[in-house]
Amino acid sequence: MTQLLAPAELIAQVTTALDELSVQVREVPDTQYSKPSSLPGWSTAQLIAHLASFAKAAVRQFENAGAQRPPLMYDGGAEGRIEAINMTALMRPESLRALAADALAQLRATLPGAEATWEQPVGYRPGAKAADLMYATWREMLIHGTDLDEFLRPAASWPPAFSAHLFRALEARVPEGTRLVLQPHGKPRIVLGDGAKSWVLSGTDFDLAAWMAGRPAAGPVQVTAAADGAADPQLLPWPSDRLMNR
Repeated sequence: MTQLLAPAELIAQVTTALDELSVQVREVPDTQYSKPSSLPGWSTAQLIAHLASFAKAAVRQFENAGAQRPPLMYDGGAEGRIEAINMTALMRPESLRALAADALAQLRATLPGAEATWEQPVGYRPGAKAADLMYATWREMLIHGTDLDEFLRPAASWPPAFSAHLFRALEARVPEGTRLVLQPHGKPRIVLGDGAKSWVLSGTDFDLAAWMAGRPAAGPVQVTAAADGAADPQLLPWPSDRLMNR
């Protein structure tokens, strides 16, 4: 698979994604906040509240990278995270917009300093380093930009390096006993999993990445099973409880 990005290059990619998301959040109309986002079960207000919460939590992690006992990613753990998102989402749109803008700006200011603590531990996930959190930040900025508006920021807008990263990170969604052979158009194939049940999926790299991420694909993803009549492959839930590959 594609090699990992150098720290400075990844930070530049994340900064660009964050800047684009900041503009996008700033331009969401007040009337849209109470409506569903493209992420099933989440309103636009909840999604923006989540982005603000993640940004604030990431700042704390980057600032405490290398601490003997890094703080938890979220106060109160997973339950505290959801409770805080739901409460924050009740804010008036103009107040929530300002809160999110400030949190994203703080995160942007923190990113350049992360290179100095790249392999230092953080409390994002057990065993996580600052580099792992930087990749997670990239995922949050780009994927949730699509979730806010899949037509304004479709998966087709994701950089090729991001699609390559998602193939590595989301191999955790491949069930045991399953083997997926991804064939991006014009690029080397990628094998995920090593099970006996095998499928070949063909499409653009960003459409295959969107399929792996459970997001809408702009174009067709052709699925061919090794066994005639086999159903399309199923993926495990998003691995939010574990450290994903960089």
